[in-house]
This record gives sequence, structure tokens and C-alpha cells, in this order.
Amino acid sequence: MNDEALSDLVARIKACTVCAGSLPLGPRPVLHVSPRARLLIASQAPGTKVHETGISFNDASGDRLRSWLGMDRATFYDAEKVALVPMGFCYPGRLPKGGDCPPRKECAPLWRDQVLANLPDVQLTLLVGSYAQNYVLGPGRVSERVAHFRDYLPQYFPLPHPSWRTGAWEKRNPWFGDEVLPALRQEVTRILGK
Repeated sequence: MNDEALSDLVARIKACTVCAGSLPLGPRPVLHVSPRARLLIASQAPGTKVHETGISFNDASGDRLRSWLGMDRATFYDAEKVALVPMGFCYPGRLPKGGDCPPRKECAPLWRDQVLANLPDVQLTLLVGSYAQNYVLGPGRVSERVAHFRDYLPQYFPLPHPSWRTGAWEKRNPWFGDEVLPALRQEVTRILGK
């Protein structure tokens, strides 16, 4: 695939209105891709700050994820290296008891395979959070998958969602910082270089 084919696909995605009637802030698909990207970050769906700015992970969860990766913003947002493709491209709204709604179910089946077909150089996909993991790997528990991340290499690396709630989870699971994060950084360095 080439730049023009991917640009045409991204233009169609950004014009998508399939879920418009169900999106509280209206459609604003957010993704960052290049056919030369070697690392794919598959996540959940944009939050309100991402919806406002149009920049993936442009919030506290992005700061936490970049910290986990040991990656600066410039590298993270370099689409020539890192593709950012959530399961749902638009902000899905809030749950009544707090937290964001799940990604819209229409989005990934409609667009995901087409996007991935245009990312031939991806060597590793980070499955960030339960929605990405369940879509790609089937139902399962995030903590178990993260603890057994080596079972999914070299194609996938499961991670928890980097929300503020994950801070307490990290404290209860010190193995994440001791074992998982060094291995994650090693894999990312292997793929992207220093």
C-alpha cells in the first residue's frame, strides 16, 4: 500500500457519520497512521480532551502510557514510527456512574481491517485495555494477559488502560513495573531503535 491509498482511507474515516446519532459530541474520528509505522498502539476510544484537540492520547492517560513506554511526545506522535488506532475513532460518551462508554461497536468492524491492511511494516501491536484485547484476542482478563505478556509476543503486547484508575492497580501489582515495563521498553527499542 502507499501513502495515497492510506490518505484516501483516512479521509473516508474522518468523514464517517455511521454513529453520529449516538455520539454526544458528534463525530470526530481520531487516528494517526503512516504506511511506514512499525509500532501500532491499539487502544479504546478518544476521551473528551482528545475529541477537542484531535490528537490521540493528548491527556493524562497519554502521559502515563508514554511514561510506560519510556517515549517522548515527539517519537510517540511520529506516525512514521508509531500508528495510533483505537477500537472506536470517536468519543463515545460517559457512563451514568462515571468513566467513558465502550467504543462504538460499529467502528472496528467497519474500518479496522482496512486500516491494518495499509500498515504493512507494523512489527508489534500494543493492545491497550480490555476493549482492544477482547477484540483481537477474544474474551479474557486484562491482568492475566499483562502478567503473561510473553505468551503473545512477538505480535502483540497486552497492557492495561493507562487511566488514573490504573495507578492503584500498579501499586497492587508491583510485578508490572518490575517485569512488564522493562520488557515493554526493550521491545519498543528493538522495533524503533534508540
